[in-house]
Amino acid sequence: MTAGIDPDANAETLVSAVLEARAAGADMLFTPEMSGCLDMDRSRSASAIRVEADDGVLAAVRAAAREHRLWVQLGSLAIADPASGKRRNRAYLIDDQGEIRARYDKMHLFDVDLPSGESWRESNSYVGGEGPVLADTPWGKLGLTICYDLRFPALYQALSGAGATMTAIPAAFTVPTGEAHWHVLMRARAIENAMFVIAAAQVGRHEDGRSTYGHSLVVDPWGEILLDAGDMPGLHLVDLPQDRIEDVRTRIPVLRHRRSIAKGTAA
Repeated sequence: MTAGIDPDANAETLVSAVLEARAAGADMLFTPEMSGCLDMDRSRSASAIRVEADDGVLAAVRAAAREHRLWVQLGSLAIADPASGKRRNRAYLIDDQGEIRARYDKMHLFDVDLPSGESWRESNSYVGGEGPVLADTPWGKLGLTICYDLRFPALYQALSGAGATMTAIPAAFTVPTGEAHWHVLMRARAIENAMFVIAAAQVGRHEDGRSTYGHSLVVDPWGEILLDAGDMPGLHLVDLPQDRIEDVRTRIPVLRHRRSIAKGTAA
C-alpha cells in the first residue's frame, strides 16, 4: 500500500483489503509497516497517535477480520507509549475472530544518514522492543519482525530455532536501500532459516514526501521468490506449500547443524 497521513483513509484501505482478500479465498492478509499512518512530521502526526485501546485503525481491522473471518498480520502501527513519552512501532497478529493473538514491538531502530542526503532517526520518536515474538497460527508458527530487523540475522535464528516456519517482515524501505539490499537480504533470511519470508511493503510517493521501494515479497525456504509485487500498490495472492519446509530442512539441515559461537580471541 501507499499509506498516507490520515489514519481514517488508511483504515478504509485496510478494511477494503480484508474484504477483497477474503473474497479471493485468502486465509491471511499481510500488510506493511506503518499501515495506519506514515508521516515523518512528528508534530503533525502526534494527533493521530493513540494508546492501543484507543487506536481506530486497529479497531477497524479487528472488526473487519471478525466480520469476514480472516486472519490479519497487521504489519505495524505507531502506538503511544505513555511510560516513555515516545511511541512503539508495533506489529499485530489478529485471528479470524478479531482477537489479538500476538504483539511485537520493533527491536532495531533505524538511525542512519544515507549518501542520498536522507537522514532518519527513529529513536527520536520510538522506543525499541525487548525481544522476539513467535505466534501460533493454523498454518504453523509465525515470527513477527519489522523492516530494519531484517539486517540482524540472529533475530531470525532465534525465531527459527524456537519453531518458526514462516516470518513476517513488513517494511517501509527507502528506495536507495531497497534497490541495494531488499531482495538479497530477504532471500538470505529465508535460506539461512529454511522458512518462508512474507514481506508486505509500502510503495511509491507518500503524502509526507518520502518514497518507498515496494516490491512486497514472498520467499520460500529454498530462497525462491514466489511473489514480487513490483512498484505499484495492490492485493496479491500466493500459496505457501507447507511440504516445502520439511523438504528443504531435510536436504540442508541448517537448524540441526547450528552451533553456539563463542567470541573470538585476538591473535
